[in-house]
Amino acid sequence: MKRLKNFLFLLAAAPVVAFAAGATVHLDKAPVNLADQESLQRGARVFVNYCLSCHSASAMRYSRMQGIGLTEDQIKDNLMFAAEKPGELMNAAMAVTDAKAWFGVAPPDLSVISRARGADYLYTYLRSFYRDGTTVTGWNNVVFANAAMPHVMSDLQGEMAPRYKTEGGHQVIERLELVKPGSMALAEYDAMVGDLVNYLVWMGEPAQLQRKQLGIIVLIFLSVFFVVAYYLKKEFWKDIH
Repeated sequence: MKRLKNFLFLLAAAPVVAFAAGATVHLDKAPVNLADQESLQRGARVFVNYCLSCHSASAMRYSRMQGIGLTEDQIKDNLMFAAEKPGELMNAAMAVTDAKAWFGVAPPDLSVISRARGADYLYTYLRSFYRDGTTVTGWNNVVFANAAMPHVMSDLQGEMAPRYKTEGGHQVIERLELVKPGSMALAEYDAMVGDLVNYLVWMGEPAQLQRKQLGIIVLIFLSVFFVVAYYLKKEFWKDIH
């Protein structure tokens, strides 16, 4: 019975422990703006070029990207590399068995990754890869240590190296420093990652803007209706009161 109580206590405390472990990593604020269709379109282009090779977005259809201002012809000509019809789901080009063999684990589906991890996490994670010769891929990540994912956009960002400091008697990463430039300046790369994260947030709930707009309209209607209902109530009950 005592063991069972201890197990239940640890189970209940697990989320707190997990939060405490992740709280030491500073997450940068992601520049999310779902009203910026140009950013969403740039992010969609980055997604299909750099993410869709390994990761699926099986809850999303290519045709749904018309919601960010793209025409069906633009989607066909510029964004469909692993499908033939706009109505098809956005499945990865890589087979799951190949992914497991190469990376040790199948890359997760990214349909709702922004809702599972959060925009700030994704924005920081995609900018926090650094060279590490001790890992299988040759890369590591400040946010997600020993991640199986290699730095697929290293040709754009370049190679980063960790700079350490002593904290509590241990060596911890203080910052990352560029040691080999990529094809983009770091500010340009950060902006591109911001566009990608913006798209991932939109993809997690494409109707988010419409939902919020409808919510505001409903609240305005209820506010007006409350005033009308209040005076109707006074009129109907005036003889009783």
